[in-house]
Amino acid sequence: MSERRLRALRAFKKQAKRPAAPRPTDERSGAAASTEQQPSHETSVIAAALYRDGCRTSTHDSLAETFQRLREADGGMAWIGLHRPTEAELLSVADEFDLHPLAVEDALEAHQRPKLERYGATLFVVLRAARYLDAAEEVDFGELHVFVGPDFVITVRHGAAPDLAAVRRRMEDTPDLLKRGPEAVLYAILDAVVDGYAPVVAGVENDVDEIETEVFSGDPKVSRRIYELSREVVEFARATRPLTRILEGLSAGFEKYGIDEELRRYLRDVADHSTHVTERVDGFRLALQDILAVNATLVNQRQNEEMKQLAQAGHAQNEEIKKISSWAAILFAPTLVGTIYGMNFEEMPELSWALGYPFALASMAVVCLGLYVVFKRKDWL
Repeated sequence: MSERRLRALRAFKKQAKRPAAPRPTDERSGAAASTEQQPSHETSVIAAALYRDGCRTSTHDSLAETFQRLREADGGMAWIGLHRPTEAELLSVADEFDLHPLAVEDALEAHQRPKLERYGATLFVVLRAARYLDAAEEVDFGELHVFVGPDFVITVRHGAAPDLAAVRRRMEDTPDLLKRGPEAVLYAILDAVVDGYAPVVAGVENDVDEIETEVFSGDPKVSRRIYELSREVVEFARATRPLTRILEGLSAGFEKYGIDEELRRYLRDVADHSTHVTERVDGFRLALQDILAVNATLVNQRQNEEMKQLAQAGHAQNEEIKKISSWAAILFAPTLVGTIYGMNFEEMPELSWALGYPFALASMAVVCLGLYVVFKRKDWL
């Protein structure tokens, strides 16, 4: 986000403080209605509900209705799920819950690294969820931004993963956990994201095994697949490795913010699973490096074998050429003598010589025999 946009966001937060009484709302967008005509759009509110003592007390279709009921309620917690919200929707949420402009900027822009930031009483967590697509044999990454305050949890999802509806059902089925407050919801989201890595780990492990088989079978397309899987593993490592720091940051605030002891145990369990996933991903990265090195060695060996076969074929061809050349030279000698005496010139002195014919034959035989001996000694024949 540019500096101009950031200044506008801060100005919006200063000027848009709403009174206790609810303002007229647009039922589709959930944002406060203005005197100007607002363009209609599909709402990004996936779910918005209020909870008290671990039980859902009300469900709402718009942000404005949720804000109003939360103001009217005496205690309780709001849990709002957004999917790719518009700027107006996210700014209305930021105004209602006094979210920090920098965190709102990150949630609007997306493409953030996993991290944990604390702005006063509000936690801002960025997570990278993942899912394995069996048909395409590739990893699909999503991005999740979570705002956690004293009485609210806001999730902003970019991508298909994770399935937060399942998280909400799980928490509603365990009211003893849900009544522990927004930190319990954050735990459930972290647990869902980390558990979602398990199928991805299994899928990547299967891909690694397949690649090992392809490498030793000599598949020419395996190099490209190694490269593509290596990129996915690197991206997977970028999603999982920061989780250790995030969970350590949460653990560091246990005492200061009075986190429930039972909830601490749950978070430590998530940290253990996260560490296991990180170790597996690092193992995949090292395994792919070894496979790439082995594949390069095997490719060089195959190239050397091909060069050797070409050299052997060239050597055999040279041997045949030497034999052909040798016999051609041997046969050329009598041909040359016969050609000279076949010119039929009258002044050739040997034509009237009585020993000329046997001398010519003897010359041919001597030359042929001499060439044969020479070529034989040179192993050309």
